[in-house]
Formats: sequence, C-alpha cells, structure tokens
Amino acid sequence: MVLKKRFIAALTAVMSLVVLFFGVTTVDAARTDMVDVSNNNGAMTVANFQDMYNNYGVKAAVTKISEGNSFKDATAANNIKTAQAAGLYINGYHYAHYSSVAGAIAEADYAAQTAKADGLPSGAVLAADVESSEQSASSVSQNNADNAAFMNEVAKYGYRSTIYTMGSWVGSVMNVDQGWIAAYPYDPTGQDWYTGNHGWQWSSSYQFSGSYGNFDVSELYDNFFTSYQSTTGSANTGSTTTDSGSTSTGSSSTGTTVSSKSVINVNNASGSFVPLVSISADGSVVKTISNRALSNHSAWQTDQTKSVDGVTYYRVATNEWVAAQYLTDNTSSSQSSANSNMNVIKVKNSNASFVQLMALQDDGSMKVVTNRALGNNTSWQTDQSKSVDGVTYYRVATNEWVAASYVI
Repeated sequence: MVLKKRFIAALTAVMSLVVLFFGVTTVDAARTDMVDVSNNNGAMTVANFQDMYNNYGVKAAVTKISEGNSFKDATAANNIKTAQAAGLYINGYHYAHYSSVAGAIAEADYAAQTAKADGLPSGAVLAADVESSEQSASSVSQNNADNAAFMNEVAKYGYRSTIYTMGSWVGSVMNVDQGWIAAYPYDPTGQDWYTGNHGWQWSSSYQFSGSYGNFDVSELYDNFFTSYQSTTGSANTGSTTTDSGSTSTGSSSTGTTVSSKSVINVNNASGSFVPLVSISADGSVVKTISNRALSNHSAWQTDQTKSVDGVTYYRVATNEWVAAQYLTDNTSSSQSSANSNMNVIKVKNSNASFVQLMALQDDGSMKVVTNRALGNNTSWQTDQSKSVDGVTYYRVATNEWVAASYVI
C-alpha cells in the first residue's frame, strides 16, 4: 500500500547512515503472519505462497481488489486462486477515495462486486485502505461515517470488513475500532504495536527468498483474517486438506496426515493454558509456539491430524497444532446449553440481499450483529444449535448465529 512515500524515502536515508556508522545488525523482526500482494508484486504463484508458509510462517494473504469506482487490480483473481491452492487464508482490500457516505457506499458496491467476480470467498475480509488525500481533507466525524458506511455495505455481500490506515491518522483523522494499523519502526525487534487491533503492518519492504520484490507484512493479534473459510490446499505439497472428510495419505518423514473435520475440546490439567506447536513441512521438527496458546476448557475446529514420533497432533489453525494429550470430552461443545453437531448449512434471505447474524448476550437474549452478515446462497459450517424465545439458531462462528428461518 502507498503509505507516505516521502516519509519512507527519508527513513531509508536515515537507515543508510545508521548502517554506515554502526554496521549491519541481524534483526529478529515481528511475525510475518500475513502478506499483502497487489499488481506491484505481479502475479503470485502457488510456489511463492508455499515458500512464505513453509519458511516464514505466513498463514494469510490479502490482495488488492480495487480502487475508487473504476480501478480493478488485474492480478487479484490469480492471487486469490494461488493463495488458496497454497493453503493460505485469503482476504482482499479496496483503496478508498470516498469523502461522503454516498461515495463510500458506491465504492463498497464496486469493491464487493469486483471481489465476487475475482473469486474472493464469502466470509473473507474485504478491508478499506483509508489513506488518501480525500480522507485527509475530511473531518474526523465525516471519515468515521464514511468508513462505517463502507463496512456495512460490503457486509451485504457476505464479506467482513475493517479499516486499514496509518498509525498517525488514528484518533487525529479518524477513529478506528479494532482496525489494521500500519507503522514502520526501524528496529521491530521485540515490538508489538497496536495490539488492541486485528493486526499491525510493520514493514513495507520485507523480502522473501522465494519471491521477487518488496512486500508489506503484518503481525496478527487475533483470528479476524484467519477465519470463516477453510483452506483448500496445503503448503506441504505432499498432502491436501479436503472439505469432504476424506483421508489424505501424503506423509511426512515421521507420520501421516489425515483430514477429518470435527470439533475438539481442550484442557491442560497441569497449567492455565494449552500449548500449541508448529510442525515443519517434512514433519521432522515440532516446535512450541511461544506467543499463542489455547484457553483451558475451550472448543476448536480441527481438520487434520498428524502423527510425529508416536504423538498425534490436531490442527486448529494454519500450522498450529495441539497434542492429543490435551483433548478432553469431545462429545459436546463447551457450551452445555447448546446442542453440538458439526454440519454444513446453506442460507438465504428471500427478502434481502444478505442474511442477518445474531450475537448471544450474557442474559440469554440475541442481539443483531450490525457490521457483518452472510451472503445469500452461501454455505457455512455449524457446530451448535440453540433455542432462544422459541427460535432455533445455528452457530457459524464464535458467538455469531443465524436463525433457522434462513436455512435452506
């Protein structure tokens, strides 16, 4: 993304002087959880994304979809397809030029329609990249209203949304609630900036050995960009994740990966959390993940098991696994008041272009979710059903439910 080219040029000059006087140092940078791609990077291949996954820990990609009311990124459809084939979560972004609510809605319609045509899956994130001169000339209240209008409009197409902008604009040009914030420190060692947001883009010049050019990379703080879709490929080309529950026999050097969708409940009787591990592509190295873990007595969807040195691991995210020893009673979900049953439902609202989501409140009532919705004629995996005031709801994400009247 653009993000203050003159500032970056000046920063590069300062960095060059620092290197001149103090020499080159090896920097243990922040995590590369997500990579941004666009026409500036060319058409990405499956091999490009596989290298990022296997060697750099990238688990999600976000590709430019559109800009304003007329620009369409010609590489988006390819990037969506190749990222999915490599086993990454795929999302999109729209570079915004709007300066009014009507303009924001028009750009949202264009962005979402373009994303649909390019193959961006329902449930993916379609973010608004808000950093143009139009927004810098608008008031905070106007920008807030415009951003809300954009996010609400793309939700009607079955996409989730958030605001991407530069850190210096947060609170001064617009207010951002759990956005995706860009700020580039010279030395990101041990840094975790903007942790109250979905993610922090900490570099615009990161280089991957398996790809040409510079890339924007981000550290993610939650699963906002890594949910609502099943990764259909695998970065380990010897095995493939399937949605039908079939067995995949491509094996690592020490075990076999089996694909089977289910929900597991986890608990660590000897600690306050359940540790996660990563497994190398060839299955030879199992490494504890130090900055993420699972809560005790929590439920997680798993789509693969892998045996390494006699230990069975269950995959709960892209290259994040939990050992079988931490599994507890998995006959029901962690919410005892709801029925647990993994199924796929298809939804449609005959009276509107989207299906409304509901959130379960502490008092047992349901409240409308205003910034997300499901697209008509889309399929979703559900693990629970719950009856509230005589209405049956199906859970399609953490505390996001759809009424049975929309299930077809």
